[in-house]
Amino acid sequence: MDPELEEGGEGPEEEEGPSPPLPPAPRPTHRLRASSRWPRLKETPLSLSLSLSLSLSLLLLLLLPLPLLLLLLLLLPQWDPAAGSQRSSCGPRGARRRQQLDLKQQTSRATMPRCRVNLSTMIFLVILQGAAVVLFCGWYVQLSRCGAAHPDKKVHVLLLSSWRSGSSFLGQVFSQHPSVFYLMEPTWHVWTKLQKSGARSLRMAVRDLLRSVYQCDFSVMEAYLPEQRNVSSLFMWSHSRALCSRPACPLMPRNQFSNQTLCSLTCDAVGLQGVEEACGTYSHVVLKEVRFFELESLYPLLQDPSLDLRIIHLVRDPRAVVRSREASAKAFMSDNAIVLEQRNIPAGEVQYEVMQEICRSHVRINEGATLKAPPFLKGRYKMVRYEDVARNPLEEITAMYDFIGLEMTSQLGDWIYSVTHGKGKGSKKDAFKITSRNAADVSQAWRTGLPHSKVKRIQEVCKGAMTLLGYRTVDSEKEQKQLDMDLLVPQEPYQFSWLPAKTERPGKR
Repeated sequence: MDPELEEGGEGPEEEEGPSPPLPPAPRPTHRLRASSRWPRLKETPLSLSLSLSLSLSLLLLLLLPLPLLLLLLLLLPQWDPAAGSQRSSCGPRGARRRQQLDLKQQTSRATMPRCRVNLSTMIFLVILQGAAVVLFCGWYVQLSRCGAAHPDKKVHVLLLSSWRSGSSFLGQVFSQHPSVFYLMEPTWHVWTKLQKSGARSLRMAVRDLLRSVYQCDFSVMEAYLPEQRNVSSLFMWSHSRALCSRPACPLMPRNQFSNQTLCSLTCDAVGLQGVEEACGTYSHVVLKEVRFFELESLYPLLQDPSLDLRIIHLVRDPRAVVRSREASAKAFMSDNAIVLEQRNIPAGEVQYEVMQEICRSHVRINEGATLKAPPFLKGRYKMVRYEDVARNPLEEITAMYDFIGLEMTSQLGDWIYSVTHGKGKGSKKDAFKITSRNAADVSQAWRTGLPHSKVKRIQEVCKGAMTLLGYRTVDSEKEQKQLDMDLLVPQEPYQFSWLPAKTERPGKR
Protein backbone atom coordinates (compact mmCIF):
# COMPACT_ATOMS: atom_id res chain seq x y z
CA MET A 1 0.00 0.00 0.00
CA ASP A 2 1.28 3.45 -0.79
CA PRO A 3 0.45 6.16 1.66
CA GLU A 4 2.90 8.44 -0.05
CA LEU A 5 0.78 9.66 -2.93
CA GLU A 6 1.15 13.36 -3.61
CA GLU A 7 -0.93 15.33 -1.11
CA GLY A 8 -0.51 18.96 -1.91
CA GLY A 9 2.39 21.22 -2.74
CA GLU A 10 3.18 21.85 -6.37
CA GLY A 11 2.06 18.42 -7.49
CA PRO A 12 4.11 15.38 -8.41
CA GLU A 13 6.77 15.27 -11.05
CA GLU A 14 6.16 13.50 -14.34
CA GLU A 15 5.01 9.96 -13.65
CA GLU A 16 7.14 7.16 -15.02
CA GLY A 17 4.70 5.75 -17.53
CA PRO A 18 1.76 3.51 -16.84
CA SER A 19 1.93 1.14 -13.95
CA PRO A 20 0.46 -2.27 -14.75
CA PRO A 21 -2.91 -2.99 -13.19
CA LEU A 22 -2.70 -5.04 -10.05
CA PRO A 23 -3.74 -8.66 -10.52
CA PRO A 24 -6.44 -9.64 -8.09
CA ALA A 25 -4.69 -11.49 -5.31
CA PRO A 26 -6.28 -14.76 -4.23
CA ARG A 27 -8.08 -14.25 -1.01
CA PRO A 28 -6.87 -16.56 1.77
CA THR A 29 -9.21 -19.39 2.59
CA HIS A 30 -9.35 -18.50 6.28
CA ARG A 31 -10.90 -15.10 5.61
CA LEU A 32 -14.65 -14.81 5.78
CA ARG A 33 -16.81 -12.68 3.57
CA ALA A 34 -16.82 -9.08 4.71
CA SER A 35 -20.58 -9.05 5.03
CA SER A 36 -20.54 -11.83 7.65
CA ARG A 37 -17.33 -11.09 9.48
CA TRP A 38 -18.15 -7.80 11.11
CA PRO A 39 -21.48 -6.73 12.56
CA ARG A 40 -23.45 -4.09 10.75
CA LEU A 41 -24.97 -1.09 12.43
CA LYS A 42 -28.66 -1.66 13.04
CA GLU A 43 -31.01 0.39 10.96
CA THR A 44 -34.44 1.72 11.91
CA PRO A 45 -36.82 1.89 8.93
CA LEU A 46 -38.12 5.34 8.13
CA SER A 47 -41.71 4.11 8.27
CA LEU A 48 -41.27 2.90 11.85
CA SER A 49 -39.84 6.26 12.88
CA LEU A 50 -42.73 8.09 11.25
CA SER A 51 -45.33 5.84 12.88
CA LEU A 52 -43.81 6.29 16.32
CA SER A 53 -43.61 10.06 15.93
CA LEU A 54 -47.18 10.25 14.65
CA SER A 55 -48.56 8.12 17.48
CA LEU A 56 -46.85 10.14 20.20
CA SER A 57 -47.89 13.42 18.60
CA LEU A 58 -51.54 12.34 18.45
CA LEU A 59 -51.39 11.18 22.07
CA LEU A 60 -50.07 14.56 23.17
CA LEU A 61 -52.72 16.29 21.09
CA LEU A 62 -55.42 14.36 22.95
CA LEU A 63 -53.87 15.30 26.29
CA LEU A 64 -53.83 19.03 25.55
CA PRO A 65 -57.44 19.77 26.74
CA LEU A 66 -56.98 17.91 30.03
CA PRO A 67 -55.61 20.87 32.05
CA LEU A 68 -58.52 23.05 30.91
CA LEU A 69 -61.09 20.36 31.71
CA LEU A 70 -59.54 19.87 35.13
CA LEU A 71 -59.69 23.60 35.75
CA LEU A 72 -63.39 23.71 34.81
CA LEU A 73 -64.20 20.77 37.05
CA LEU A 74 -62.50 22.47 39.96
CA LEU A 75 -64.32 25.73 39.39
CA LEU A 76 -67.83 24.32 38.79
CA PRO A 77 -68.60 23.57 42.46
CA GLN A 78 -68.05 27.25 43.22
CA TRP A 79 -71.02 28.25 41.01
CA ASP A 80 -74.51 27.99 42.51
CA PRO A 81 -77.50 28.34 40.15
CA ALA A 82 -79.70 29.33 43.09
CA ALA A 83 -77.73 32.50 43.66
CA GLY A 84 -79.40 34.26 40.77
CA SER A 85 -82.91 33.29 41.87
CA GLN A 86 -82.15 34.50 45.39
CA ARG A 87 -81.58 37.99 44.17
CA SER A 88 -84.75 38.00 42.06
CA SER A 89 -87.12 36.96 44.91
CA CYS A 90 -88.96 39.72 46.81
CA GLY A 91 -91.96 40.10 49.19
CA PRO A 92 -93.18 37.66 51.83
CA ARG A 93 -93.21 34.78 49.42
CA GLY A 94 -89.71 35.71 48.38
CA ALA A 95 -88.58 35.77 52.00
CA ARG A 96 -89.92 32.30 52.59
CA ARG A 97 -88.32 31.20 49.35
CA ARG A 98 -84.98 32.60 50.46
CA GLN A 99 -85.23 30.80 53.81
CA GLN A 100 -85.90 27.52 52.02
CA LEU A 101 -82.99 28.07 49.67
CA ASP A 102 -80.66 29.05 52.51
CA LEU A 103 -81.57 25.85 54.33
CA LYS A 104 -81.04 23.87 51.15
CA GLN A 105 -77.66 25.55 50.54
CA GLN A 106 -76.48 24.82 54.06
CA THR A 107 -77.46 21.17 53.65
CA SER A 108 -75.70 20.89 50.29
CA ARG A 109 -72.56 22.63 51.56
CA ALA A 110 -72.41 20.19 54.44
CA THR A 111 -72.54 17.20 52.11
CA MET A 112 -70.62 18.58 49.10
CA PRO A 113 -66.77 18.84 49.14
CA ARG A 114 -65.41 22.34 49.00
CA CYS A 115 -62.98 22.94 46.15
CA ARG A 116 -61.02 26.13 46.04
CA VAL A 117 -58.51 27.04 43.35
CA ASN A 118 -55.76 29.27 44.65
CA LEU A 119 -53.13 31.16 42.66
CA SER A 120 -50.47 28.42 42.96
CA THR A 121 -52.84 25.83 41.53
CA MET A 122 -53.71 28.12 38.64
CA ILE A 123 -50.02 28.70 37.86
CA PHE A 124 -49.33 24.96 38.01
CA LEU A 125 -52.17 24.22 35.59
CA VAL A 126 -50.94 26.87 33.16
CA ILE A 127 -47.40 25.47 33.30
CA LEU A 128 -48.73 21.95 32.77
CA GLN A 129 -50.64 23.01 29.70
CA GLY A 130 -47.64 24.95 28.39
CA ALA A 131 -45.42 21.89 28.80
CA ALA A 132 -47.93 19.81 26.88
CA VAL A 133 -47.90 22.36 24.06
CA VAL A 134 -44.07 22.42 23.96
CA LEU A 135 -43.89 18.62 23.84
CA PHE A 136 -46.42 18.49 21.07
CA CYS A 137 -44.59 21.15 19.05
CA GLY A 138 -41.30 19.30 19.50
CA TRP A 139 -42.72 16.06 18.20
CA TYR A 140 -44.44 17.90 15.38
CA VAL A 141 -41.16 19.47 14.25
CA GLN A 142 -39.43 16.10 14.42
CA LEU A 143 -42.22 14.52 12.45
CA SER A 144 -41.99 17.27 9.84
CA ARG A 145 -38.24 16.74 9.48
CA CYS A 146 -38.65 13.00 9.12
CA GLY A 147 -41.34 13.47 6.54
CA ALA A 148 -39.25 16.02 4.63
CA ALA A 149 -36.16 13.79 4.51
CA HIS A 150 -35.77 12.53 0.99
CA PRO A 151 -34.63 8.93 0.61
CA ASP A 152 -32.07 10.09 -1.99
CA LYS A 153 -30.37 12.61 0.31
CA LYS A 154 -26.61 12.46 -0.10
CA VAL A 155 -24.07 11.64 2.56
CA HIS A 156 -21.11 14.04 2.53
CA VAL A 157 -17.78 12.78 3.86
CA LEU A 158 -14.65 14.76 4.68
CA LEU A 159 -11.51 12.64 4.86
CA LEU A 160 -9.50 15.02 7.05
CA SER A 161 -5.77 14.42 7.45
CA SER A 162 -2.34 15.96 6.94
CA TRP A 163 0.28 15.59 4.22
CA ARG A 164 1.97 12.17 3.90
CA SER A 165 -0.32 10.38 6.33
CA GLY A 166 -1.75 7.71 4.06
CA SER A 167 -4.81 9.74 3.12
CA SER A 168 -4.30 9.19 -0.61
CA PHE A 169 -4.56 5.43 -0.20
CA LEU A 170 -7.58 5.84 2.06
CA GLY A 171 -9.09 8.18 -0.50
CA GLN A 172 -8.77 5.42 -3.10
CA VAL A 173 -10.53 3.03 -0.74
CA PHE A 174 -13.56 5.32 -0.99
CA SER A 175 -13.03 6.34 -4.61
CA GLN A 176 -13.21 2.75 -5.87
CA HIS A 177 -16.64 2.22 -4.29
CA PRO A 178 -19.35 2.43 -6.98
CA SER A 179 -21.59 4.63 -4.78
CA VAL A 180 -18.95 7.31 -4.18
CA PHE A 181 -18.11 10.51 -6.03
CA TYR A 182 -14.56 11.29 -4.87
CA LEU A 183 -12.28 14.28 -5.31
CA MET A 184 -8.75 14.66 -4.03
CA GLU A 185 -7.91 17.98 -2.35
CA PRO A 186 -10.09 20.46 -4.26
CA THR A 187 -8.84 23.23 -1.93
CA TRP A 188 -5.36 22.76 -3.42
CA HIS A 189 -6.56 25.23 -6.05
CA VAL A 190 -7.24 27.90 -3.40
CA TRP A 191 -3.83 27.57 -1.79
CA THR A 192 -2.09 27.54 -5.17
CA LYS A 193 -3.93 30.63 -6.43
CA LEU A 194 -3.37 32.55 -3.17
CA GLN A 195 -0.01 31.13 -2.19
CA LYS A 196 1.26 34.35 -0.64
CA SER A 197 -1.40 34.20 2.07
CA GLY A 198 -1.52 32.43 5.41
CA ALA A 199 -3.64 29.44 6.41
CA ARG A 200 -5.84 31.51 8.74
CA SER A 201 -6.83 34.01 6.09
CA LEU A 202 -7.75 31.21 3.66
CA ARG A 203 -10.06 29.30 6.01
CA MET A 204 -13.30 30.84 4.74
CA ALA A 205 -12.34 30.40 1.08
CA VAL A 206 -11.51 26.70 1.45
CA ARG A 207 -14.66 26.07 3.50
CA ASP A 208 -16.92 27.79 0.96
CA LEU A 209 -15.32 25.84 -1.86
CA LEU A 210 -16.03 22.59 -0.01
CA ARG A 211 -19.67 23.56 0.49
CA SER A 212 -20.14 24.17 -3.23
CA VAL A 213 -18.44 20.93 -4.26
CA TYR A 214 -20.53 18.94 -1.77
CA GLN A 215 -23.59 20.46 -3.46
CA CYS A 216 -22.19 19.43 -6.88
CA ASP A 217 -21.75 23.09 -7.86
CA PHE A 218 -18.41 23.45 -9.63
CA SER A 219 -18.91 27.04 -10.74
CA VAL A 220 -16.93 28.02 -7.63
CA MET A 221 -13.84 26.50 -9.27
CA GLU A 222 -13.88 29.07 -12.07
CA ALA A 223 -12.07 31.60 -9.88
CA TYR A 224 -9.14 29.22 -9.42
CA LEU A 225 -8.89 27.38 -12.75
CA PRO A 226 -7.30 28.48 -16.05
CA GLU A 227 -9.47 29.53 -18.99
CA GLN A 228 -9.70 25.96 -20.28
CA ARG A 229 -11.94 24.62 -17.52
CA ASN A 230 -12.08 20.91 -18.23
CA VAL A 231 -11.88 18.03 -15.81
CA SER A 232 -8.15 17.84 -16.52
CA SER A 233 -7.79 21.20 -14.74
CA LEU A 234 -8.80 19.63 -11.42
CA PHE A 235 -6.00 18.56 -9.09
CA MET A 236 -5.23 14.83 -9.41
CA TRP A 237 -8.53 14.31 -11.23
CA SER A 238 -7.56 10.92 -12.69
CA HIS A 239 -7.43 9.48 -9.16
CA SER A 240 -11.22 9.71 -9.05
CA ARG A 241 -12.97 6.63 -10.40
CA ALA A 242 -16.16 8.70 -10.72
CA LEU A 243 -14.46 11.01 -13.25
CA CYS A 244 -13.13 8.04 -15.24
CA SER A 245 -16.41 6.15 -15.59
CA ARG A 246 -19.98 6.71 -16.70
CA PRO A 247 -21.72 9.10 -16.75
CA ALA A 248 -18.71 11.49 -16.61
CA CYS A 249 -16.68 9.46 -19.13
CA PRO A 250 -17.66 6.42 -21.25
CA LEU A 251 -14.31 4.72 -20.61
CA MET A 252 -15.69 2.13 -18.18
CA PRO A 253 -18.80 1.26 -16.17
CA ARG A 254 -19.01 2.76 -12.69
CA ASN A 255 -18.73 -0.60 -10.92
CA GLN A 256 -15.30 -1.30 -12.43
CA PHE A 257 -11.97 -0.29 -10.89
CA SER A 258 -10.39 2.66 -12.66
CA ASN A 259 -7.11 2.80 -14.53
CA GLN A 260 -5.47 6.19 -14.01
CA THR A 261 -3.31 6.03 -17.13
CA LEU A 262 -6.17 5.17 -19.49
CA CYS A 263 -8.38 7.72 -17.78
CA SER A 264 -5.91 10.57 -18.23
CA LEU A 265 -5.70 9.77 -21.96
CA THR A 266 -9.42 9.28 -22.58
CA CYS A 267 -11.43 11.46 -20.19
CA ASP A 268 -9.42 14.68 -19.99
CA ALA A 269 -11.79 16.74 -22.19
CA VAL A 270 -14.88 16.35 -20.01
CA GLY A 271 -16.26 19.78 -19.05
CA LEU A 272 -17.19 20.89 -15.56
CA GLN A 273 -20.87 20.65 -16.49
CA GLY A 274 -20.37 16.94 -17.04
CA VAL A 275 -18.61 16.71 -13.68
CA GLU A 276 -21.60 18.35 -11.98
CA GLU A 277 -24.04 15.99 -13.66
CA ALA A 278 -21.98 12.96 -12.66
CA CYS A 279 -21.72 14.18 -9.07
CA GLY A 280 -25.50 14.33 -8.82
CA THR A 281 -25.87 10.62 -9.59
CA TYR A 282 -23.97 9.35 -6.53
CA SER A 283 -25.27 8.77 -3.01
CA HIS A 284 -21.97 9.74 -1.34
CA VAL A 285 -19.63 12.66 -2.02
CA VAL A 286 -16.20 12.12 -0.43
CA LEU A 287 -13.52 14.82 -0.38
CA LYS A 288 -9.98 14.26 0.88
CA GLU A 289 -8.44 17.35 2.49
CA VAL A 290 -5.22 18.26 4.32
CA ARG A 291 -5.77 22.01 4.69
CA PHE A 292 -7.95 22.30 7.80
CA PHE A 293 -6.32 22.84 11.18
CA GLU A 294 -9.35 23.17 13.46
CA LEU A 295 -12.96 22.01 13.55
CA GLU A 296 -14.46 25.45 14.09
CA SER A 297 -14.00 26.29 10.41
CA LEU A 298 -16.29 23.37 9.57
CA TYR A 299 -19.10 24.27 11.97
CA PRO A 300 -21.16 26.08 9.28
CA LEU A 301 -21.01 22.94 7.11
CA LEU A 302 -21.95 20.68 10.02
CA GLN A 303 -24.94 22.91 10.79
CA ASP A 304 -26.05 23.29 7.17
CA PRO A 305 -29.38 21.42 6.85
CA SER A 306 -28.67 20.69 3.19
CA LEU A 307 -25.55 18.67 4.09
CA ASP A 308 -25.12 15.40 5.97
CA LEU A 309 -21.44 15.77 6.77
CA ARG A 310 -19.38 12.99 8.37
CA ILE A 311 -15.72 13.53 9.29
CA ILE A 312 -13.10 10.76 9.19
CA HIS A 313 -9.97 12.08 10.88
CA LEU A 314 -6.90 10.14 9.74
CA VAL A 315 -3.71 10.48 11.80
CA ARG A 316 -0.29 8.89 11.54
CA ASP A 317 2.84 8.60 13.68
CA PRO A 318 4.61 12.00 13.29
CA ARG A 319 7.98 10.26 12.97
CA ALA A 320 6.74 8.33 9.93
CA VAL A 321 5.25 11.52 8.49
CA VAL A 322 8.61 13.32 8.70
CA ARG A 323 10.45 10.46 7.00
CA SER A 324 7.95 10.55 4.15
CA ARG A 325 8.04 14.34 3.83
CA GLU A 326 11.82 14.32 3.55
CA ALA A 327 11.58 12.13 0.45
CA SER A 328 9.72 14.93 -1.39
CA ALA A 329 10.64 18.08 0.51
CA LYS A 330 10.58 20.43 -2.50
CA ALA A 331 6.94 19.65 -3.23
CA PHE A 332 5.89 21.15 0.11
CA MET A 333 7.76 24.46 0.08
CA SER A 334 4.72 26.55 -0.89
CA ASP A 335 2.40 24.73 1.53
CA ASN A 336 4.95 25.08 4.34
CA ALA A 337 5.01 28.85 3.87
CA ILE A 338 1.21 29.04 4.11
CA VAL A 339 1.11 26.79 7.19
CA LEU A 340 3.73 28.99 8.88
CA GLU A 341 1.81 32.18 7.92
CA GLN A 342 4.70 33.31 5.67
CA ARG A 343 7.00 33.70 8.68
CA ASN A 344 10.73 33.76 8.06
CA ILE A 345 11.96 30.51 9.62
CA PRO A 346 15.54 29.16 9.35
CA ALA A 347 15.65 26.41 6.73
CA GLY A 348 16.76 23.77 9.22
CA GLU A 349 13.79 24.47 11.49
CA VAL A 350 11.02 24.60 8.89
CA GLN A 351 10.06 20.93 8.99
CA TYR A 352 9.92 20.91 12.80
CA GLU A 353 7.83 24.09 12.92
CA VAL A 354 5.43 22.64 10.34
CA MET A 355 5.20 19.35 12.22
CA GLN A 356 4.47 21.23 15.43
CA GLU A 357 1.54 23.00 13.74
CA ILE A 358 0.27 19.72 12.28
CA CYS A 359 0.49 17.93 15.64
CA ARG A 360 -1.26 20.78 17.41
CA SER A 361 -4.03 20.68 14.82
CA HIS A 362 -4.58 16.95 15.45
CA VAL A 363 -4.94 17.67 19.17
CA ARG A 364 -7.34 20.57 18.56
CA ILE A 365 -9.49 18.56 16.18
CA ASN A 366 -9.63 15.42 18.29
CA GLU A 367 -10.30 17.18 21.58
CA GLY A 368 -12.83 19.46 19.90
CA ALA A 369 -14.71 16.42 18.62
CA THR A 370 -14.56 14.25 21.75
CA LEU A 371 -14.07 16.37 24.88
CA LYS A 372 -15.73 19.65 23.89
CA ALA A 373 -18.01 18.54 21.11
CA PRO A 374 -21.10 20.62 20.25
CA PRO A 375 -24.38 18.69 19.94
CA PHE A 376 -24.46 18.91 16.15
CA LEU A 377 -21.21 16.92 15.93
CA LYS A 378 -22.57 13.84 17.68
CA GLY A 379 -22.36 10.76 15.48
CA ARG A 380 -20.40 12.58 12.77
CA TYR A 381 -16.74 12.20 13.76
CA LYS A 382 -14.47 9.19 13.67
CA MET A 383 -10.73 9.12 14.26
CA VAL A 384 -8.62 6.48 12.49
CA ARG A 385 -4.91 5.75 12.90
CA TYR A 386 -3.03 4.80 9.76
CA GLU A 387 -1.15 2.10 11.68
CA ASP A 388 -4.40 0.40 12.67
CA VAL A 389 -5.45 0.35 9.02
CA ALA A 390 -2.06 -1.12 8.07
CA ARG A 391 -2.42 -3.93 10.61
CA ASN A 392 -6.08 -4.77 10.02
CA PRO A 393 -7.01 -3.16 6.71
CA LEU A 394 -10.24 -4.97 5.91
CA GLU A 395 -11.62 -4.68 9.43
CA GLU A 396 -10.81 -0.97 9.77
CA ILE A 397 -12.09 -0.09 6.30
CA THR A 398 -15.30 -2.03 6.86
CA ALA A 399 -15.85 -0.02 10.06
CA MET A 400 -15.35 3.21 8.11
CA TYR A 401 -17.80 2.07 5.45
CA ASP A 402 -20.33 1.34 8.19
CA PHE A 403 -19.76 4.79 9.67
CA ILE A 404 -20.85 6.51 6.46
CA GLY A 405 -23.42 3.95 5.34
CA LEU A 406 -21.57 1.99 2.64
CA GLU A 407 -21.47 -1.77 2.05
CA MET A 408 -18.26 -3.73 1.65
CA THR A 409 -18.24 -5.90 -1.48
CA SER A 410 -16.18 -8.97 -2.28
CA GLN A 411 -14.52 -7.10 -5.18
CA LEU A 412 -13.44 -4.27 -2.89
CA GLY A 413 -12.23 -6.77 -0.31
CA ASP A 414 -9.99 -8.41 -2.95
CA TRP A 415 -8.64 -5.04 -4.09
CA ILE A 416 -7.88 -3.93 -0.53
CA TYR A 417 -6.07 -7.19 0.17
CA SER A 418 -4.03 -6.79 -3.03
CA VAL A 419 -2.73 -3.30 -2.29
CA THR A 420 -1.99 -3.96 1.38
CA HIS A 421 -0.25 -7.34 1.10
CA GLY A 422 2.42 -6.69 -1.50
CA LYS A 423 6.16 -6.97 -0.98
CA GLY A 424 8.54 -4.37 0.40
CA LYS A 425 8.13 -0.73 1.33
CA GLY A 426 8.13 0.79 -2.14
CA SER A 427 10.85 2.68 -3.97
CA LYS A 428 11.37 6.43 -4.21
CA LYS A 429 10.11 6.50 -7.80
CA ASP A 430 6.78 5.11 -6.57
CA ALA A 431 6.33 7.85 -3.99
CA PHE A 432 3.36 9.32 -5.85
CA LYS A 433 1.59 6.14 -6.91
CA ILE A 434 -0.78 3.62 -5.39
CA THR A 435 1.10 0.34 -5.74
CA SER A 436 0.98 -3.02 -4.02
CA ARG A 437 3.13 -2.92 -0.89
CA ASN A 438 3.33 -4.45 2.55
CA ALA A 439 1.37 -2.00 4.66
CA ALA A 440 2.91 -3.07 7.96
CA ASP A 441 6.44 -2.61 6.58
CA VAL A 442 5.58 0.85 5.26
CA SER A 443 4.25 1.95 8.65
CA GLN A 444 7.50 0.86 10.36
CA ALA A 445 9.97 2.17 7.76
CA TRP A 446 10.87 5.28 9.80
CA ARG A 447 12.44 3.13 12.53
CA THR A 448 15.31 2.11 10.28
CA GLY A 449 15.38 5.05 7.89
CA LEU A 450 15.32 8.10 10.21
CA PRO A 451 18.31 9.23 12.32
CA HIS A 452 17.65 9.00 16.05
CA SER A 453 18.56 12.67 16.51
CA LYS A 454 15.63 13.67 14.31
CA VAL A 455 13.36 11.18 16.06
CA LYS A 456 14.14 12.80 19.42
CA ARG A 457 13.40 16.27 18.06
CA ILE A 458 10.08 15.18 16.54
CA GLN A 459 9.09 13.55 19.81
CA GLU A 460 9.76 16.85 21.57
CA VAL A 461 7.64 19.01 19.25
CA CYS A 462 4.81 16.46 18.99
CA LYS A 463 4.83 15.05 22.52
CA GLY A 464 1.25 16.04 23.34
CA ALA A 465 -0.19 14.68 20.11
CA MET A 466 1.72 11.39 20.39
CA THR A 467 0.38 10.86 23.92
CA LEU A 468 -3.19 11.67 22.93
CA LEU A 469 -3.19 9.59 19.75
CA GLY A 470 -1.43 6.58 21.26
CA TYR A 471 2.17 6.57 19.99
CA ARG A 472 4.96 5.53 22.37
CA THR A 473 8.28 7.38 22.33
CA VAL A 474 11.69 5.71 22.06
CA ASP A 475 14.49 6.69 24.43
CA SER A 476 17.43 5.29 22.49
CA GLU A 477 18.50 4.26 19.03
CA LYS A 478 18.41 0.66 20.22
CA GLU A 479 14.73 0.94 21.12
CA GLN A 480 14.04 2.67 17.83
CA LYS A 481 15.46 -0.20 15.79
CA GLN A 482 14.01 -2.95 17.97
CA LEU A 483 11.15 -3.71 15.59
CA ASP A 484 9.52 -6.30 17.84
CA MET A 485 8.88 -3.53 20.39
CA ASP A 486 5.36 -2.29 19.72
CA LEU A 487 5.10 1.52 19.79
CA LEU A 488 1.36 1.64 19.16
CA VAL A 489 -0.85 1.94 22.23
CA PRO A 490 -3.93 -0.29 21.80
CA GLN A 491 -7.18 1.62 21.61
CA GLU A 492 -10.64 0.54 22.64
CA PRO A 493 -13.01 0.03 19.70
CA TYR A 494 -14.36 3.39 18.56
CA GLN A 495 -12.61 5.20 21.42
CA PHE A 496 -12.13 8.19 19.17
CA SER A 497 -15.45 8.09 17.40
CA TRP A 498 -19.04 9.04 18.01
CA LEU A 499 -20.98 6.51 16.01
CA PRO A 500 -24.51 7.51 15.08
CA ALA A 501 -27.34 5.61 16.66
CA LYS A 502 -28.71 4.98 13.19
CA THR A 503 -26.66 4.93 10.00
CA GLU A 504 -28.64 5.67 6.89
CA ARG A 505 -27.56 3.81 3.78
CA PRO A 506 -28.68 5.91 0.81
CA GLY A 507 -26.91 3.57 -1.56
CA LYS A 508 -29.00 0.61 -0.39
CA ARG A 509 -32.40 0.98 -2.01
